Amino acid sequence: MAPQAQDEPVDAETGADDPRLPATSWAVLGMLSFEQELSGYDIKKWADWSLKLFYWSPSFSQIYSELKRLEKHGYVTSRTVMQDEVRGKRVYAITDTGREAVRNWSRTAPVEVPVLKHGVLLRVWLGHLTEPERLREIVTEHRDNSERRRAEAAVDAEAAHDETAWAYPEIALKWAERYHAAERDLAEQMLGDLDELAASGRATEPVPLPPDSPSLAPRLPGVPSTE
Repeated sequence: MAPQAQDEPVDAETGADDPRLPATSWAVLGMLSFEQELSGYDIKKWADWSLKLFYWSPSFSQIYSELKRLEKHGYVTSRTVMQDEVRGKRVYAITDTGREAVRNWSRTAPVEVPVLKHGVLLRVWLGHLTEPERLREIVTEHRDNSERRRAEAAVDAEAAHDETAWAYPEIALKWAERYHAAERDLAEQMLGDLDELAASGRATEPVPLPPDSPSLAPRLPGVPSTE
């Protein structure tokens, strides 16, 4: 098996029997490895409860796309369960082949350096284009968001503690709690850095553009110039 650790689409020329999968496939298959039949809606709820705090939460369309891919590989099976006389839902279960595949991926996938794409930090890096008070508002909002995520992870880790099957997810959720606490604390320290910058006299207001200046936005192909 040649697992893909990054969440990138499988090559269009890859055959249907080639087991290479994007990371989201392994995440979806992994949720089914807890030996419960789950609908796409159930998987989304589980992802929102747990995965989003340290990985991400795929959309419904991504989940159903991955389930279709996994079923094509023989890693999951599906059946329709009637909820009443007229309504049914499709539920999915992992197969022995799928369990072995996700086990192999979990054990042998390369240990890659996480890719940090910190949008708030990018905006601080471009702070010379933003009013200092607005920059403080952005960092403050990030600090508060981080604290909310920390609290959410703490609650979910405590809930996982009561389920034997969730012993390892509990450890991941504890890590998420610590991570978001660190983000909160780093944001608080950054607010202190911004205060020091303001006190030093080095903080600058963005230079306003003259009202008759041409737009600095990149011109789209086929769009005529207004100059």
